[in-house]
Amino acid sequence: MRIGIGLPGTIPGTKGETIIAWARRADEGGVLSSLSTLDRIVYPNYEALTTLAAAAAVTTRVRLMTTILIATVRNTAILAKETASLDALSGGRLTLGLGVGGRVDDFRATETTFDDRGRRFDRQLETLHRIWSGGPAAEGAGPIGPAPVQPGGPQVLIGGYTPKALARLARWGAGYVGGGGSPERSKQGYEMAERVWKEAGRPGKPLFVGAGYFALGENAHERGGVYLRDYYSFLGPMGEMIAQSLPATPEAVKGMIQAFVDAGADELVLWPTIAEVDQVDRLTDLVR
Repeated sequence: MRIGIGLPGTIPGTKGETIIAWARRADEGGVLSSLSTLDRIVYPNYEALTTLAAAAAVTTRVRLMTTILIATVRNTAILAKETASLDALSGGRLTLGLGVGGRVDDFRATETTFDDRGRRFDRQLETLHRIWSGGPAAEGAGPIGPAPVQPGGPQVLIGGYTPKALARLARWGAGYVGGGGSPERSKQGYEMAERVWKEAGRPGKPLFVGAGYFALGENAHERGGVYLRDYYSFLGPMGEMIAQSLPATPEAVKGMIQAFVDAGADELVLWPTIAEVDQVDRLTDLVR
C-alpha cells in the first residue's frame, strides 16, 4: 500500500514558505507517494488547486491529489481549464478526488445551490470529461484548453458513502476515495464502489484510496487536536471525538496504516494536523 501525505494548507496560520518546503521534502524523500489537499471555502485555508499548482512547481515525482475537491461550488468550464492546466504543468501527475460537498455555508458564500448539488455534480462530470477530451463546454462554444497530459483528463476518484454518490463510478471514476472516517467505514464505502464497478461491467477493480489524520512528535496529540477542534467545530461534540481519536504516536499511526492495509486500500493519504515540516520527516522515517 502506498502512503501519501497531505499539505498543511488547511491549518490556519500556515505560511506559504512552509507549504513549499513541505512539498519539496516529501518529493525528495523518495518514500511518500502523493501530496494532497483538502477543500473548504468558508475557512482560512489555502485554495486547493492553487496549493497543488505551487507544489507542482517544486516537485517532479509525487502525484498531486485533491481529497476531495468540492466540484459543485465551482464553475464547470473554469474547473476544467484549471485542472487541465494543472495536469499539463505537472506532467500528468494530477489525481482529482471529487465530491458534492456538505457544508451549507460554502454554498452560500459561492452563491451556489445546495439542495440540487447531486444533480449538478452529475452534469459537471459529463461536461468536465467532454472538455478534457477536446469537446466544447456548451453548444456554440469552442474547445477549452490546454489539453491535459493524461488522455481524457486527470484521473478522477469519487468520494461519498451513499449508493447514489458511488453510482457515479459506473461511468466516470477511476476509483474511490474515503472521506477520513475509520478504516472500517472506508472499506464499507469501497465495497459499495466495487459492486457499482462490477455491475457496470468495468474491467479490473477501482482504486481504493483511504484517508486519515496524524500527528507526530512532542505533545503531538494536544497540538494536533487544537486544529481538529477548530476545523470540526461545526459538528459540536463530534468534533471533540475526532480530536480525541487522533493517532499521535508512532505506534498509533502504524496501527492505522495496518488497518487500511487489512481493509485492502491501494493508498492511504495521511492528513497533517501540525504545520511543521518535521512532520514530513517523521512520517517518512516511520514508513520507510
